[in-house]
Amino acid sequence: MFSFLFFSIGRAWQGFWRNAAMSLAATATMTLMLLLLSGFWIIQAGFLASLSYVEAKVGVVADLEDGTTNLEIQDLETRLKAMPQVTSVEYVSKDEALKRYREERAKQGQTDLTPYLAENPLPASLEVKLDKPESYRTIADFLNAEPIVHGPVVNIEDTTDRLISITSFLRTFGVLLLAVIGAIVLFIVINTIRLAVLGRAEEIEVMRLVGASDAFIRWPFVFEGALVGLLGAVITLGVLLGAAEPLSQFMVGFFSILPINVGSISRDVTMLVVGSGMGLGIVGAWVSVRTYLIR
Repeated sequence: MFSFLFFSIGRAWQGFWRNAAMSLAATATMTLMLLLLSGFWIIQAGFLASLSYVEAKVGVVADLEDGTTNLEIQDLETRLKAMPQVTSVEYVSKDEALKRYREERAKQGQTDLTPYLAENPLPASLEVKLDKPESYRTIADFLNAEPIVHGPVVNIEDTTDRLISITSFLRTFGVLLLAVIGAIVLFIVINTIRLAVLGRAEEIEVMRLVGASDAFIRWPFVFEGALVGLLGAVITLGVLLGAAEPLSQFMVGFFSILPINVGSISRDVTMLVVGSGMGLGIVGAWVSVRTYLIR
C-alpha cells in the first residue's frame, strides 16, 4: 500500500516536471482562480460582518418616568436581562443623556441651547440590545406594559422588518454568488488540467496496452493534480500575504461602519485556499483521466 503510494507520488512529481509547460500553465490558472475565489470570499466575509454589525445596532430605548426609584429601575433591568431575547441592558441617567446630547450637537457643529433651560428636559432611559432584530416586538410589548416606562416605546417595527428582509436577501445573494463563482472556478480548472492530461494521451494509451490497471494510471495524475493545487494555493497565499496591508485598508474603507482586519479571517482564508486548491486539483485530474479510462 505504502509502496504504491510513494510510487504514485514519485510519478506525479516526475510527470509535473516532464511536462513543465502545461503544468506551470495549470498552476498559473489555479492561482488566478484561487485569487478570484478568495477575493470574493474576503469581500463576502466583510459584507456579512457589516450586516451583523448593523443588526446588532437594532435595539429598544425605553424612556423612564421622572421620579422612578433606583429599586424600580434595578427590578426592571433584572427582568429584562432574564429574557432570552435580550443581550444587554444599559441604564442612561438624565445627566448622561444630556451629556450625550451636547456631544452630538458639538460633533454636528450646531449650537447647544440646553444651558439656557431651567432644568434638564431629557428623561432617563434603558437601552436594550437584542439578540436579533426579530425580537423587537416582544421586548417593546413587554416595556409598554411597565408603569415606569414613559409613554409607548417608539415603533420601529416597519423599519426593523425592512432591515430583516434586506439583510436576508443580501446574505442569500452573497452565498449564491460565491457558489456560482466556485462552479466557474471548478469548470475552468478541470478544463485546464484536462489539457495537460490530453498532452499525455499517448502515455496513458501505452500504459493501458501493457496491462496497467486503472488505479495504476489514475493515481499519479490525481497526485499531480493535488500538487498543482497545492502550488497554486501557496502562491495565492503569498500574494494575499503581500497584499494584506493594502487589502485591510480597502476593507476598512469599503465597509466603513466597522473596522475589519484581514488578519482576523486569515485562518479561514488559508483553509479555503489550501482546501479549494488541492480539492480542485484532485477533482480536475480525476475527471480528466476518467475520460480516457472509460473508453
